[in-house]
Amino acid sequence: MERDEWTKIYSTNKLYLAKMAQDLLKAEEIEAVLVDKQDSFYHFGDIEIYVQPENTIRAKFVIKDLEL
Repeated sequence: MERDEWTKIYSTNKLYLAKMAQDLLKAEEIEAVLVDKQDSFYHFGDIEIYVQPENTIRAKFVIKDLEL
């Protein structure tokens, strides 16, 4: 599946939150891909999570309480 066919559902600048979100989605059997757009030296930028379009609503519901 090409990246154009995936939907971004989450973005954060904290790697641990992105990994937690990915783990929550995996536990619900939703395939999720992390795209790390952070600069490797200065650590600015975001990490984005993409899912297949048919899982968008369910995935957003699963991770809705991740950031308090």
